Amino acid sequence: MSTTAESPADPAQSRIIAQGVDEEASASNERGLMGWQYHLVFVACVVFTLFHLIVLNVAPLETWAFRIIHVAFGLAIGYAITSALSLHLFQPLTTLTPSQYTSLVAERVFLTVATVAGFLAFSAVLYAFFLRYGLDVKNPPNWLFQYYGYLLVTSALIAIVVPWVFRTRGHDIVWSDWLLILACMTVALYLLFNLKALQFRAGVMPTQADFWTALVGVLLILELTRRVAGLALVIISAIFIVYAFVGPYLPGFLYHSGYGMERFFTYLYTDNGILGATTAVSSTYIVLFIAFAAFLQASKVGDYFVNFAFAVAGKAQGGPAKVAVFASGLMGMINGTSAGNVVATGSLTIPLMKRVGYRPQSAAAIEAAASTGGQIMPPIMGAGAFIMAEVTGIPYTELIVAALIPALLYFLSIYFMVDLEARRSNMRPMSKDELPILAELIKQVYLFIPIIILIGALFMGYSVIRAGTLALASAVVVSWISPNKMGLRSMLGALNSAARMSIQLIAVCACAGIIVGVIGLTGVGLRFSSMLLQVAATSQLLALIFAMGISMLLGMGMPTTAAYAVAAAVVAPGLIQLGISPLIAHFFVFYYAVISAITPPVALAAYAGAAIAGSEPMRTSITAFKLGIAAFIIPFMFFYSPGLLMEDTWIVVARNVVTAVMGVFFLAAAVQGWFLGHANTLLRLLLLVAALCMISGDWITDVIGIVLAAIGWGLQRIAPKNPPAGQPS
Repeated sequence: MSTTAESPADPAQSRIIAQGVDEEASASNERGLMGWQYHLVFVACVVFTLFHLIVLNVAPLETWAFRIIHVAFGLAIGYAITSALSLHLFQPLTTLTPSQYTSLVAERVFLTVATVAGFLAFSAVLYAFFLRYGLDVKNPPNWLFQYYGYLLVTSALIAIVVPWVFRTRGHDIVWSDWLLILACMTVALYLLFNLKALQFRAGVMPTQADFWTALVGVLLILELTRRVAGLALVIISAIFIVYAFVGPYLPGFLYHSGYGMERFFTYLYTDNGILGATTAVSSTYIVLFIAFAAFLQASKVGDYFVNFAFAVAGKAQGGPAKVAVFASGLMGMINGTSAGNVVATGSLTIPLMKRVGYRPQSAAAIEAAASTGGQIMPPIMGAGAFIMAEVTGIPYTELIVAALIPALLYFLSIYFMVDLEARRSNMRPMSKDELPILAELIKQVYLFIPIIILIGALFMGYSVIRAGTLALASAVVVSWISPNKMGLRSMLGALNSAARMSIQLIAVCACAGIIVGVIGLTGVGLRFSSMLLQVAATSQLLALIFAMGISMLLGMGMPTTAAYAVAAAVVAPGLIQLGISPLIAHFFVFYYAVISAITPPVALAAYAGAAIAGSEPMRTSITAFKLGIAAFIIPFMFFYSPGLLMEDTWIVVARNVVTAVMGVFFLAAAVQGWFLGHANTLLRLLLLVAALCMISGDWITDVIGIVLAAIGWGLQRIAPKNPPAGQPS
């Protein structure tokens, strides 16, 4: 990825730092398709995005049908663009040894069997459609689907297993993946053909064909999730699936009576599971807002955001770190994942942080902590706000208003952390000649118009779908007066990018739907709520700490969307039963699901930053955890002070904000060991206690915290001369 510009003749442009930060980094198993395959997938991606935009705005479809097509179409594109194995390991064979030749023959035999089976299963469904709509035969003969299920599952299983057994990989779409694409189409067509009947019999009295179709659908979702999001979510989903069958043998609140295979898997493929709330969000809000982000990227808004951040904050001491905080907040509005945000902005900010004196470990951790905050920054908040609106029924506009103060507190805490570290280490600011010219960038401030239109439309009462569509259209119009005008080719490219960027979240949401389905079917969520009530009978604070731990544990190694969806199903209902309002309960688990991205031992955002900085991943994750420690306290702050979520009078809200800002500053000073100057251990403990006193919105604790901080200030004023700058504590 290019991060520095060539030296153009225009002196104003010569100081543009960021270029290409919008570009999506390719995963190690993402194919670089060429020729007819590239064009075929390009057309499929454009059609996929246009299909969603048309259905959402012009020609609505029946809900189940829309979600079935959404999942199947997304899976098919996912199998086309991702390989089962890392392409970095691919070495083309020039000659074959006897053992390799035998392996190749065996692979082709298996794939031939899978092709015949898959084609026959697909043909059975097509023939059923022909009978119904061509010959007006409402119900196909019984023999048509007698062996359909066995054929479908045989083809899908072979196609999933063959790449692992025979190490099949390549930059073109391989034979096994074509079979998986065919299986996606077969599953979708069968479900659509039997749609009305399935809405009554799925999970209750399913047929054998229903069962095999649902089973293959679940396997296809799990395999693509493994390819695009890693094993963590797949393993957790597998544990929940196993739990559905071993429940009768488990003790305590984990016990349930158990379920048959047919009932269980067909139940999962209903609106109680895969086609439920998580897929409802991915098929509407996620695709729409990723398309919005893709159009912003096509007009290079991300570059503008980062350059704007450099122009505003680059001159400060430790400027690149402050730019990382500012830019990551802006990029978080158009980027769907914490790790993706790290890669987008970190490829530029991390090297610059290292240049002005930050250790590689600190540079990566700062970017990871700041980028994770992008997931809690309104108005888009990753995809979590959309799922929250879907699950709770709270209007989206209320959610983004409630999210504003906690998000600003989080970014303020990161800012205080990097500022105090810069002062402690006496880091140099960037020079004027190294930075973009703010006056020139202000001339392009109109690039913020699409986001202003989005927010304005929402608060004018437009639906989220309509507001997002207006913002998307405005991004095109605004580009026409910018240096990066969007023509037909650019718009088609944006539609293509939107589909490709959506695939991970589509797979993750469908996979999260599996977990949500198991939780609903087995009732384990309700039993967990009862257990939380028992803990709360001893101590409400202990119950909150327990809920925090479970939310972070469920989120480790998982994308934010899935982490929150699972935590919302397991933990949030228990908090609501404690008498906590749904808004506070869901924000509480949402925060901990988000910051699992910087929580050791599985801190995906920190690991992405470490890869760019060349630092040790585990140490980087520990540093990111330290920098983002305010995020572990903020949910307790808005629990005890609902004013931080705008849930009180303006006077109370203002007082809560002031004391919360003081609290996060004291916390940053305690963690970094720098207040007015070097802070010794006693002063750090004093500041930590002062910060903790600010958690409660009570006047007494606030006054105690302020008095303790004042004592610390006095002690530092009369203390001996500070040690030389640059000597960390």
